[in-house]
Amino acid sequence: MRQMNVAVVGATGAVGTKIIEKLIERKFPIKSLKLLASKRSAGSTIQINGEDYVVEETSETAFEGIDIAFFSAGGSITEHFAKHAIEAGALVIDNTSAFRMTEGVPLVVPEVNPDAIREHNGLIANPNCSTIQMVAALKGVKDQFGINRLIVSTYQAVSGAGADAIEELKQQSENFENRVDNKADILPSGSAEKHYPIAFNVLPQIDLFGEGDYTLEELKMMNETRKIFDDYEMSVAATCVRLPVVTGHSESVYIELDRDDVTVDQLKEAIRSVPNVVLQDDPSQQLYPMPLFAEGTDEVFVGRVRKDRDKKNGFHLWIVADNLIKGAALNSVQIAETYLEQQ
Repeated sequence: MRQMNVAVVGATGAVGTKIIEKLIERKFPIKSLKLLASKRSAGSTIQINGEDYVVEETSETAFEGIDIAFFSAGGSITEHFAKHAIEAGALVIDNTSAFRMTEGVPLVVPEVNPDAIREHNGLIANPNCSTIQMVAALKGVKDQFGINRLIVSTYQAVSGAGADAIEELKQQSENFENRVDNKADILPSGSAEKHYPIAFNVLPQIDLFGEGDYTLEELKMMNETRKIFDDYEMSVAATCVRLPVVTGHSESVYIELDRDDVTVDQLKEAIRSVPNVVLQDDPSQQLYPMPLFAEGTDEVFVGRVRKDRDKKNGFHLWIVADNLIKGAALNSVQIAETYLEQQ
């Protein structure tokens, strides 16, 4: 496997730093590594394997000689700079929502639809964090039994809204203990007209409201799931909720299969058949996935698998993963690895 000249855009952010960690941890074939960020971060240093790397300002000319550019600095940055990276000959792997639903742009989870990578025209999109873990968990089930209906309710960590949301949760928690009135500036969405405290609270809104009074986060999950599975007839509905948890997204999922003769054991075997998906399901031992224990891990965890009591083809399950790792950074690096393997 030939060595790659790699750039990370948004290198100082929560996902960017995780991308760097995963590149090193997984021994990605790096010939050179360029760290790019905002003008404010330019000039700072990041130590990697004992060596100091100077962060450069993202610019239109920063991608000369780059083979693979990971973008994780917001949709507007991708929209402006991705074309310059592609023109310079780089493959762009984008972690924002800027081009996910654009026709001709592959939307990839390597465990689910790796062959879509071959269809790229210079840019491959990384799906939404909540979508990634769900489709990975359901891949084996969809392949073996078919899924015609899917309803998901998410329980999403504040890290999905960025570092400022984490700090706001911590500050609000301290204020609550000290009986100080809480101020909210970040959640449920930075651009929303109203903001609410997240500490000791649950927010049934992630991002702004859109078509049909679904939030943009919910619409992302619904649309991306159909695109990744290449099944635009499948019924998908989502309700996305923010919880006062720092890291790790959880999901309660209900599915209806194309068959009504599938047993719980058969469903579990289908779940186990997918790489990097771990079944944690033993009610007698109170064994089930939890975000606290999923933090820092690469896998998608599935538990609480049950057959619906009224629908013969209906099943319920619980899915958990680290939203910054498999939900973002790791999936991006896996896309790059799969791309190289296909060459």
